[in-house]
Amino acid sequence: MKLRLGMGLGALVWVLLAGCGNGSATKTTENGGEATVTTAIVFDSGGRGDKSFNDSAWRGMQKAESDLGAQALPYDSDSERDYEANLTAAADEGVDLVIAVGINMVAALEAVAKEYPDTKFAIVDGNVDLPNVRSLVFAEEEGSYLVGYLAGLKTKTGKLGFVGGMNIPLIEKFQAGFTAGATLAHPGVEVTAKHTGSWDNIDTAKQSANILYSGGADIIFHAAGRAGLGVIRAAKEREMLAIGVDSNQDYIEPGYVLTSMIKRVDEAVFQTISDVNDGAFSAGLKSYDLSSNGVGVSELEFTKQLFTDEELAGLEDVKQKIIDGEISVPTTL
Repeated sequence: MKLRLGMGLGALVWVLLAGCGNGSATKTTENGGEATVTTAIVFDSGGRGDKSFNDSAWRGMQKAESDLGAQALPYDSDSERDYEANLTAAADEGVDLVIAVGINMVAALEAVAKEYPDTKFAIVDGNVDLPNVRSLVFAEEEGSYLVGYLAGLKTKTGKLGFVGGMNIPLIEKFQAGFTAGATLAHPGVEVTAKHTGSWDNIDTAKQSANILYSGGADIIFHAAGRAGLGVIRAAKEREMLAIGVDSNQDYIEPGYVLTSMIKRVDEAVFQTISDVNDGAFSAGLKSYDLSSNGVGVSELEFTKQLFTDEELAGLEDVKQKIIDGEISVPTTL
């Protein structure tokens, strides 16, 4: 049920009290005037608070609220069973745009978008080839190459770890780029990987990290959504180093997160909402890579002292060579 109040006063309040399986959501927003675009966003099972890609998508939505006066209707999914129900409920609201956050929603979005051909949709990380869907994809391998390069520079054991969420091609892109970048900085480096099988099982990710640390890895890169917080916790407890993903996670355990691979989901979401607002929405693939600042590395706020000026200059050189095509970053192992 959506309730609109006080429009005559120039303020608009939306309250969503809709239950979609386990994916119910409640949200109230107030803006200075009538919203120019209405948007629903369906989160993956990791949900808001993952300090990763769901939170990044939400930041993009909040920016649209503040900068464009857009309205945000969030739907939280407890499991994959909620995806199609939440997307359908969102489309039923009659919003201008529905955003699906996460590759696991591809099948659900394909089904729903066909049933609502007059509704605009977007999906983060997935590719849905329909005339009313924009697919927001990223060159994760390029950003992962850069953090791998930094890890290769700083490893003392010559062993690195990787903890992925689902063992799927998307996550392989992270691992492949990370391994290639580490090898450039440290030829012969060993990279051992484990997968949690979920985006939200923090304990499993922590156990995986502890196994990798016990095996000699001194730096672990995670690409596991909320679950990856377990890797960062393990790094602090063992006084090792972790590498964050998607959002800047350096602050979570300052000094124990070497760097983070930034993936600008927030910018992709904001740009899509802005395009709908301006009447410039187009379907199809929209890619974000290193050259467009769609991926990158954190500012090393707590760890810059670990690197020499020459090493940091080397990172910039590697970045430029990727942009110029002199370094071809692999997307598979």
